[in-house]
Amino acid sequence: MKALSYDELRDLYKNFLYSQDISITTINTAYVVTFYLWRKGSQDLFWNAVNATDFEKEAKSALKKTLSENSTGNVTSLVNSYLSHLRRFRLFLASSGTAEPAATKQEKNAKSKYTRKKKMDIDVPYPSIEQVEIYLSKWDGLENYHLQEDALNKLFYELCPKNTDVIDILLKASTLNDFYSTNIFSIYPVAKHICSLDIDARLKAGDVTLVGDIQYVTIGETVKNFYTFASKYCSHHNPIDYPIYDSYVDEVLRYFRNRDSFSDFQDNDLKDYVKFKDILINFRIFYSLDKYNLKSIDQYVWLLGKNYFPKNYGKKKSNGVVSVG
Repeated sequence: MKALSYDELRDLYKNFLYSQDISITTINTAYVVTFYLWRKGSQDLFWNAVNATDFEKEAKSALKKTLSENSTGNVTSLVNSYLSHLRRFRLFLASSGTAEPAATKQEKNAKSKYTRKKKMDIDVPYPSIEQVEIYLSKWDGLENYHLQEDALNKLFYELCPKNTDVIDILLKASTLNDFYSTNIFSIYPVAKHICSLDIDARLKAGDVTLVGDIQYVTIGETVKNFYTFASKYCSHHNPIDYPIYDSYVDEVLRYFRNRDSFSDFQDNDLKDYVKFKDILINFRIFYSLDKYNLKSIDQYVWLLGKNYFPKNYGKKKSNGVVSVG
């Protein structure tokens, strides 16, 4: 195995992954993340970590050091995720790199299954550090967004940082609803719902399941889905761990999935916040944008979508659940 080149080893490992009972999204993530130490450090660093006698301790230490030097994300969270991929790679080594003969066919079938029609009439620039810098500079030049964000930061961080008083929550939710036009016409039930969840510790910990708990609110006899609002409410408390979902970001991620195959997620996966965040992380990894935190990636992708995929927001109703934003 050590005699193989970087590309040869990745291809062999990918065939092995397709022989396992795991999702396409996990396969695409593992194909990139597993070899992070090699890509950002060196071949020796990668093999020393993988083959370490005290694997858990030494691999974790190597990942923590390398991530601290190369990533602005939540290092503690990333270390645990990356370590899990190295554990799977060690199973691959233990199997002598063998995979079932049907793996190649399975890979082709999987790719075929998720093939989607591409928007050939739109040509969005390939994501790169240069492109991200261009769009972040544009963001810096948007005075209205800066003033709006400064106002929200003052409200969320200084005036009403906690979520134990429904009045504080009502102020924050109302302001978000107004600034972002999330079309919530009865904000008090939303504030009361958030207050009942006791969310402060979960926000601080970056618990991604919190968005799902906030987004569904019963108003009258109708269950409403405030997905976009929920991601924004969490993000304004902890922007590094909670990227914002909205339709512009959705369009961009689907576009690059179709064009560059950076992931094989299904469209509805973007409406599941846990999967959405993983997809955005995969996007950052695939295009070698590790130097940017998720807030910066989110800003870049949002402006890209606003530029190339302008659209109107509205209400959608499905199965008795009203979706807004």
